[in-house]
Amino acid sequence: MDSRDNDRNLQAPWPSVSDIARWTDTYFLRTKDTVGRFGDKRVTYAIFMRRPVVSAPRLAVDWLQGVARERGFEVEVDLLHTEGRWIGAGEPIMYITGPLYHLVDLETLLLMKLGPACVAAYNAFTMCADLPKVAFLAMDARHCAGTEMAEIMAYAASVGSARAKRKVGAVGFVGNATDATAHYFGRSAGMGTMPHALIGYAGSTVRAAEMFHETFPDQNLTVLVDYFGREVTDSLEVCRRLPHLADEGRLSMRIDTPGGRFIEGLDPPGSYAVLERHVPAAIRGYRDETQLRYLIGTGVSAAAIFHLRDALDAAGFDKVKIVASSGFSPAKCRIMAEAQAPIDVIGTGSYLPERWTETYATADIIEYDGEKRVKVGREFLFRK
Repeated sequence: MDSRDNDRNLQAPWPSVSDIARWTDTYFLRTKDTVGRFGDKRVTYAIFMRRPVVSAPRLAVDWLQGVARERGFEVEVDLLHTEGRWIGAGEPIMYITGPLYHLVDLETLLLMKLGPACVAAYNAFTMCADLPKVAFLAMDARHCAGTEMAEIMAYAASVGSARAKRKVGAVGFVGNATDATAHYFGRSAGMGTMPHALIGYAGSTVRAAEMFHETFPDQNLTVLVDYFGREVTDSLEVCRRLPHLADEGRLSMRIDTPGGRFIEGLDPPGSYAVLERHVPAAIRGYRDETQLRYLIGTGVSAAAIFHLRDALDAAGFDKVKIVASSGFSPAKCRIMAEAQAPIDVIGTGSYLPERWTETYATADIIEYDGEKRVKVGREFLFRK
């Protein structure tokens, strides 16, 4: 990432230094006042999480260092697990050393920026690693609670993706949906073509494709094909209407079929038949209800993706790509990998943590003026 992006993020750290007192826990503020009255001490914090994660500390550390510069104090950050590294449960991610008076009111806000990013990075890594030949598009912004969370999640996806590229040669995340965080994926702008609203506006899937292509003739085109419940029919009609895009590999069909119905042309027996032809091993043996839904159920199942691929290939549109969306969490990606589903791109925001309690990073002071001291039960945090 360009260093200018870091500078941009630090120009307006959230919250600003003047707002820290409004957003931190009151007991930290009262501790700060007490320390100010009775004398400061140099302390060391150990930062850790209770579950395995992938290290994604940059936003938290950049914010901390930015506050230190503005307040005029020195802080030492000993990062034990650099960005993108695996961290075991309970292992310190970093040690932070500095004056208690200036650090005590920063703990809450620092942890906000660290824990969710590490869990989301872990999820993004597993998804990309399970489907190494699939390109991912980060579509998390609409699921985030505000713009700061959107930045944290986009950053986390880029960290998890980079680890998957390094470890298994995965394609990983190739972009995201918004301009504001596109720089995390090496881009200057977000990616995407059309929402369902454009198809509703146009009145037909084919007309929406025509309108988009006329407006952006030089862009590759991804067309949502589930609006009218005619995923196969509308896909083929778009291909026939824009054959030059199909032949050049510049056309993709995105299926986002809702969980309340099957893709056009399938039902439970038909879904089993599709997988029996392509990957019979995927439906042999035990599967729980959720796994079966991902394989042969309603919505965007493995069978649905094979079904659309078969229709496109039979009609001579083998260069047309398939983009899948709708709940592609780590668990769903794992099942798609087992089924060898023919997906080219996955659009997802489902690397966001599902259990928010798992995102809670924890900080404990382990040294006061060089003397080791921590609450009983946390001695494992002492420096080795």
